[in-house]
Order: sequence, then C-alpha cells, then structure tokens
Amino acid sequence: MRPRSISTGVAIVLIAAAVLLPLVAGDYFTAFGTEIAITVLMLSSYRIIVLTGEWSFAHVVLQGVGAYTAAILVKDLGWPFPATLAAGAAMSALVAAILSYPLLRMKGFYFLMGSFAAAEAIRLLWRKIPFFGGTRGLSNIPAPYLELGGVSIDFGHTTNYFYLTLTVVICCLLLMWWMEQARIGGIWRAIQQQDVLAQSIGIESRTYRRLAFVIAAAFAGIAGVLLAYAFGSVTANRFSLNFALYLMIWSIVGGTRTFYGVVLGGVVLMVFDESLRFAEELRPGVYGLILIAVMLFFPQGLERLLAPIVGGPTKAPRRDVVPSTRSENA
Repeated sequence: MRPRSISTGVAIVLIAAAVLLPLVAGDYFTAFGTEIAITVLMLSSYRIIVLTGEWSFAHVVLQGVGAYTAAILVKDLGWPFPATLAAGAAMSALVAAILSYPLLRMKGFYFLMGSFAAAEAIRLLWRKIPFFGGTRGLSNIPAPYLELGGVSIDFGHTTNYFYLTLTVVICCLLLMWWMEQARIGGIWRAIQQQDVLAQSIGIESRTYRRLAFVIAAAFAGIAGVLLAYAFGSVTANRFSLNFALYLMIWSIVGGTRTFYGVVLGGVVLMVFDESLRFAEELRPGVYGLILIAVMLFFPQGLERLLAPIVGGPTKAPRRDVVPSTRSENA
C-alpha cells in the first residue's frame, strides 16, 4: 500500500475518533478536546513559518490579535461567528504584514529576538489601553448561535462548540496541507534549505518569507477567535512568552519536517501537559528535560516514530536546531 494512502487512512481514523469523543466522554474531556484542536491549528500554522527556516515568538501574540478582534466585534457590535472568524484572520494577517517589514530584514537569531520585542510591545498595549480591557482583558463573550431554516444551534453547549471547532480546524488543516503540496510549499522548503541558491534562480526569498509569515498569522487569528469563544474571555496573559516557548517546544518534540509531526506533538504533549496541572511549578523543568531527551535520542522528533507507517523521512539530515545568527542586509 502506498504511504499516501496509509496517511489518508490514519487521518480518517483520527478524525473519526475525534468525532466520537463527545459520545464516549464527558464535558470536561470534550472541552479539553476543543483545546487540543485549537492547539493543533496553532502548531500547524506555526510550521508554515518554520518551513522558511525561521522561528518566531510573535505567533502566539498574532493569535491574540484574532482573539481580541473577535471579542470586541461580538461584544460591541454583535457580529455573528462567521464574520468574527473572517475578521480575526484578516486582522492578524494585517498586523503580521506590518510587522514583517522590519522583522524580515533579519534572519535567524535576529529575527527571533525581533519577534520577541514586537510581541512584548503588543502585549504591553493590551495591558495599558483600557479599550482592550487592561490587565483584566475582555470577558462575557457570548457563545456563537446559529439559526438557519428554522433550526437553531446553541454553540454555548460544550459538545456543539467542539464540533464547530473541529470542523473549522479540519478545513484549515486541509488548506494548509494543500498549500504545502503546491508550488509555494516547495519554494518555502527551498528557502529553508538554501536561500542564497533559491535567490540565484529568481526566487524572491523575502517576499515568500513575508507571505508565509502573513498566511501563518491568518490561521493563528482563526485559532484566536476559536479560543476566545471557547473560554468566553480574552486576557493578555493567555498569550504570554511562556506559551510561545511551549509552542516552540511542542513543534520541536513533534517534528517539523512532516505535516503530521506537529499534530502528533501537539496531541501528545497537550495530554501530558494536562497531567502536570497538579504540579504547576515543575512544568518548566519537566519540559526542559523532555526537550533535552528529544534532542539526544529523537533529533527528528516524534514524527520519526510514525515515518515507517505513514511514510516520510526516517533519518534526519544534519541541521541547526538553534536559529543561526545570519543577518540579511536591508
């Protein structure tokens, strides 16, 4: 059987298992499943940036842009869910496009530090400006409600919102997978592996890096909208540096060379993370040990475990895990 057929079969089984989750589990696990789905979307969108060879601290804040956009629009203007979803994605993409002009003049370590500075500046605005609710954020976000053809669906119910989130996430994942298989995905990989060589054959690497940054931000914005409705509130602390670090660790542990790597890492580590709630102070140390163990024994990440089943590389080429310190001139 071909690897692609196996991959499709595995994906169908996982989706079927997710669909059946509310039928065999209570509201607690269903709500947790919603969080996992949103995290998978975040990790998959983050991987778009990684495909160009960059790592960013700003991705979580761009998720926050989508969350704040949805919260403001639904609370102040009463916008419906589809409109807030589109607006959140558009606003996150717009902010990313603005940030990309100074940030993408840098590469590697300098890009990473620049994204950190930009993220902290945006978080500071959220805390200091009353329009965004200050340190308390925005709360009492009403749940989505759909009325179509005499049928009313209240997505304030845990199960209904889980299915809504799962539908949106699956659609986004399919779109990202399609982009990766298309020509643009090949260009992103070429930039990651040999950006100078790519430029020598006429590829404008900065343009495609900017495109990846903006597209990834749009999907992060969608994840932010879903998160805002899921918790019914938005605060700046939810998009802190800690979460940005965890996002990077989950990506490294899962693996970024294949599409299913970050999905696997997100699911496994979200379940593991939930088990650490009783020992919150131990969490950073435990994640540090996990990262060291993965770098020593599974440098390609957990995706290597599934490579013989679903296809893909089984041996990682030599690469630098820590971003390089190269800098691109303006």
